[in-house]
Amino acid sequence: MSKTIMIVDDSASLRQLLGIALCGAGYEVIEACDGKDALGKLNGQKVHLVISDINMPNMDGIAFVKKLKQLPAYKFTPVIMLTFGLQEGKQQEAQKQEARAAGVKAWMVKPFQPAQMLEAISKLVMP
Repeated sequence: MSKTIMIVDDSASLRQLLGIALCGAGYEVIEACDGKDALGKLNGQKVHLVISDINMPNMDGIAFVKKLKQLPAYKFTPVIMLTFGLQEGKQQEAQKQEARAAGVKAWMVKPFQPAQMLEAISKLVMP
């Protein structure tokens, strides 16, 4: 049985790029354009990992992760947060701490190589 990964990003091209890489590596993919869309697509099915952008309209990545972790079926689902590189200093550290407190397990800075993402996923998704 293949593992399912949810991609939450307002960039259709990034979702497509990640989707191609993940499907090519044998994962099933669910795509959502923002946090609200993602929550609407979660219906209790097993999701092995979530990859979420931090900056999105309607519901940003941190708000989404907070709501996700309140759902019993997804309380322990690992999350990789995507960002374009946070601003330096205290704001960056505060944002990382808030994301960690919400349940984020890893960060990936855009742009990234699909191989980098697959490596990070392999460390968070049990075979």
